[in-house]
Amino acid sequence: MTTAPEAGAPPRAALLAPPPTSAPAPPAEALPPVRRLPLAVAGVIGAALTGYVFAEHGARPGVLLLLGIGLGIALFHSRFGFTSAWRQLVAVGNGTGLRAHTLLLGSTATLFALIIGTGSGLFGSVPAPSAGPVGVALLIGAFLFAVGMQLGGACASGTLFAVGSGQGAIVLTLLGFITGSTLAAWQLGLWNELPALDPYVLSDHVGWFGSWAVTIAALTAIWFIARAVQARRTPPPVGAPPSARGALRRVVRGSWPLAAGAVVLAALGAGVLLVSGGAWGVTSAFALWGSKLVDALGGSPETWAFWRQPGSAAQLSGPVLADKTSLTDIGIMVGAAVAAAAGGVWRLHRDIPARTALAAVIGGILMGVGARLAGGCNIGAYLAGIASGSLHGWVWAVVAILGTWAGLRLRPLFGLGNPKPTDSVC
Repeated sequence: MTTAPEAGAPPRAALLAPPPTSAPAPPAEALPPVRRLPLAVAGVIGAALTGYVFAEHGARPGVLLLLGIGLGIALFHSRFGFTSAWRQLVAVGNGTGLRAHTLLLGSTATLFALIIGTGSGLFGSVPAPSAGPVGVALLIGAFLFAVGMQLGGACASGTLFAVGSGQGAIVLTLLGFITGSTLAAWQLGLWNELPALDPYVLSDHVGWFGSWAVTIAALTAIWFIARAVQARRTPPPVGAPPSARGALRRVVRGSWPLAAGAVVLAALGAGVLLVSGGAWGVTSAFALWGSKLVDALGGSPETWAFWRQPGSAAQLSGPVLADKTSLTDIGIMVGAAVAAAAGGVWRLHRDIPARTALAAVIGGILMGVGARLAGGCNIGAYLAGIASGSLHGWVWAVVAILGTWAGLRLRPLFGLGNPKPTDSVC
């Protein structure tokens, strides 16, 4: 059992010691053999899509697709989760995932400060921070999103890499996500005029170095708080996914340490900012895909107020494979499929209990609506907002913790379990 440091241990040793858990972390099982057919299919799809996008739309969209594939590989190999991290923290006090979040957020904030603060950009892009208003829509949206991700089983980025790895229930979550995003876009008038304060970005007041310093200080405090909560509650350890043996094989086949995943994701997210001028996002593409389907079925989404906002009409009328967020989303699914097949764990799950399927659809709809109300998800609002020094990212995070608490209480209604202090792993 991992225990707290002995009385009288030097403070430095106490801080460096692993946070206590109720039992030692279980060893990771060895990965099964490479799934050659799924790997070949995913590789061909990735190569064909990349070649087409470069040839048809140019280098900038092509690079964004490649960055998306890299994000999918990193997300899957590190099993970097947002939904599970918040669930483990709220249910049993295990802060492992949240501490990984602080590393991801801090690394991204550092790179964002360097890129945006110096005005560096590629392909003529001008990098800008992600900022959003702080108001009623943000509060409602973040809460709904957090409830939805606990029912749906994944967050925005998690939905994409889970679909890529063949998880059938999460396909239903994705369909619900697209439906909810489209409904919210259709009914913009119901939520767009809710009371809100103007965006508040730290760099506008203390400069980019000051913004970075405040953000890093806040994240450091959160890291220590999460560690203290875990030391107080002594939760079960986090389960270890199957892993390859040897450093090189582990890089190629997985699984990666959470810290490695956080740093790689931060670098790739910074690449998206450099290439496109905007932070990595996920959910705006779902509203686009759903609206495109409505248009194909004879509807008129171009008349919706959502698509008549500045810049939105061009997004709706343009091809999906030229849309920044669609490219990275598709890339994540392809990259995750490559990673899962290389790790020998790609499986197409077909046997889905009815209550699980219902929870997936409802959770996806709640996340779709919530992301549009809040102006983003765990990536576009939480990660990009905090890394940009925007107040709305911090508010989103606090409300999401409350929504996670509510979501955990709804999960048993659908036959979904929650971690318990008596579990061997969480």
